[in-house]
Amino acid sequence: MNDTPQRSSSALAAADPKAAGLSPEALARLSAIMQREVDGKHVPGVAMAIARGGKLAYRRDVGLLRPDGPPLPHDAIFRIYSMTKPIVSVALMMLVEEGKLFINDPIGKYVPALADPKVGVERDGKLELVAAERAITIQDLLRHTSGLTYAFTGNTAVQRVYKEMGLFTGDPGNATQFLTRDLDSAGFVTELAKLPLINQPGASFDYSHSTDVIGRVVEIVSGQSLRAFLCARILEPLGMSDTDFFTPADKIARLAQPFPRDPDSGGPVNLIDTHAAPRFESGGGGLVSTMDDYLRFARMLALGGTAGGKRFIGSRTLAFMTADHLAPHVRNGSPTLLQPGHGFGLGFSVRRQVGIAPTPGSPGEFFWGGVAGTYFWIAPKEDLIALMMVQAPRQRDYFRQLFRNLVYAALE
Repeated sequence: MNDTPQRSSSALAAADPKAAGLSPEALARLSAIMQREVDGKHVPGVAMAIARGGKLAYRRDVGLLRPDGPPLPHDAIFRIYSMTKPIVSVALMMLVEEGKLFINDPIGKYVPALADPKVGVERDGKLELVAAERAITIQDLLRHTSGLTYAFTGNTAVQRVYKEMGLFTGDPGNATQFLTRDLDSAGFVTELAKLPLINQPGASFDYSHSTDVIGRVVEIVSGQSLRAFLCARILEPLGMSDTDFFTPADKIARLAQPFPRDPDSGGPVNLIDTHAAPRFESGGGGLVSTMDDYLRFARMLALGGTAGGKRFIGSRTLAFMTADHLAPHVRNGSPTLLQPGHGFGLGFSVRRQVGIAPTPGSPGEFFWGGVAGTYFWIAPKEDLIALMMVQAPRQRDYFRQLFRNLVYAALE
């Protein structure tokens, strides 16, 4: 185990765990259990950080950067997939704060191809297309009630159409699908708009390509590429120097890699190739990042939208984003992702209550993760930030639950 002591992250000053209200014995158990997972060949390596009271109280890098080594360094680069979504959602809300759009705007105002969507309804074994009862709004996209979906999250008739269209290839069960065409963001959204919706807009939470469309809206409204906007407004001002849509040649040696074959199923594991800058800068899942970089972003959120004396987003806007935006009538079409006791805000899942959920937590927590296993949460009532990074797609739920249970067991 690369048992880095409470090293000072470039994002946060170090603190003694006990002074931060964390049990040293429980933290030692957390390290030992993750070492057990590495030794058991369940994951190549695990990076972890816990901050409380604005200080870094625990930081460990356990295992290997790649299955064949070297030890996992503190500045390892991980594919964070859907942990891109909170960053892009904040970018969109920055534009809302500047008066450039409203979240109840219909998406057709910015993307005409999505102005008149059709909903797929399965009747007598056939897929029929019916008109949408109302427009998709920006808010629908932010909270995943747009009616869009992902091909890999199920096998409904609409999701089969997604698969048959051939926009993606890969292993749906492993959630490692890849864009098959050389499209930019505009081209991708145009092709996406040809597909039917899985549900009526506003009727159901269906995890989806919605944030990819949000990324395109950021481009249209700002007049910049998504990467240019994120770099200028979030990544560079926060000092997130290793966060990007690709891994340049001088950093590729720090890129964490999964096992080539899944340790549980034996199937191949193929994560996106990040060697070259992509044409399609996916707002829903395209970024790579490091522990220190994402801690900077999470700390800004925990501070109510500020960092280093600079305000990135208004505190009331952030409170609005991290409130539950799912009305009681909205059904949960993605129950494996939106677990009991939780709702969804504008870019984050939000904890509603202490009970019902399968893991400990406190009301008001907001969080999200990435399909390769990265995960973070912010618990305002506990003054807590926790972040874990792994590259183990099929084991992601296991490691998220394990990490959360062990972190909460360490709180005194």
